[in-house]
Amino acid sequence: MINTFIFSNIFLSVGAVLLTVSGQVQLGMKPHWQPYLLLIFFATLIEYNRDLVTQILTNKVTLNIEKQHWIRKNRNKIFFFLTISVVLFFYALFSTKAEVLIAFLPLAILTFFYSFPVSGNRNYFLRLREVPYLKIFLIAFVWSATTTLLPVIDAEVKIMETHVILLFVERFFFVFAIAIPFDIRDMQSDSDAGIKTIPMLINRNKALLLSYLSLTVSLLISLFHYRMQNNWFIIEALSISLLITYLFLKLQYFRNLNRYYYHILDGTMLLQGMLVLVFYLFGHG
Repeated sequence: MINTFIFSNIFLSVGAVLLTVSGQVQLGMKPHWQPYLLLIFFATLIEYNRDLVTQILTNKVTLNIEKQHWIRKNRNKIFFFLTISVVLFFYALFSTKAEVLIAFLPLAILTFFYSFPVSGNRNYFLRLREVPYLKIFLIAFVWSATTTLLPVIDAEVKIMETHVILLFVERFFFVFAIAIPFDIRDMQSDSDAGIKTIPMLINRNKALLLSYLSLTVSLLISLFHYRMQNNWFIIEALSISLLITYLFLKLQYFRNLNRYYYHILDGTMLLQGMLVLVFYLFGHG
């Protein structure tokens, strides 16, 4: 059950929803259920499971042996999750505000063409992830925009307000920091595929330093942001989240674990969302 929860990307999809709900709190709203949360959950599930289906159909070898073994044994389960996700995604689509859908559409298009050809000829197809050094910025942008801007638009808050911009930027640097180790892990496969990434440009150790710096920037912006609003419970939650994330990035013990990427790094998003909500409930319960 744990492997299914992790490797079928339900874990990651829950993290996306929790980050979005924590975004509601960080924007000064009460955490509440809206149909766009279902949209985010199933859109995440579809995109990441679509990648698994691609691996199944093309017989690509993944870098994580345990995940590769799980994929081979659970093909029918992956196809089932993908089918159910598509059906429920369309249900959420028709339940979400038109304004939110208009904002969601370009993010969905970017996500789709991240791994699907946007142009090409008979011999070569270009995917957005193959544009030199774009991959990590695209991932950080889409995750940040999805989990911060959709609550803003649903609540009819002005996007260009300082409060909203700061939330977007602090989240961008957070996602950027935890995305770098994935690029470090994929250096060999990206090189074989002709994809240029930041770790290949500046080397592995400098890329890790960039990850630490990005996390620090996220923390500093958060401290400024919520101190300005006197929201100490958010400062406490984010400080704990970012400190734990730093330890996960820094300590070799965690990096040596088999499930470092799928349990720990992906879990930092879920952890941050949970901490903000828990501190909110204790502060306002």
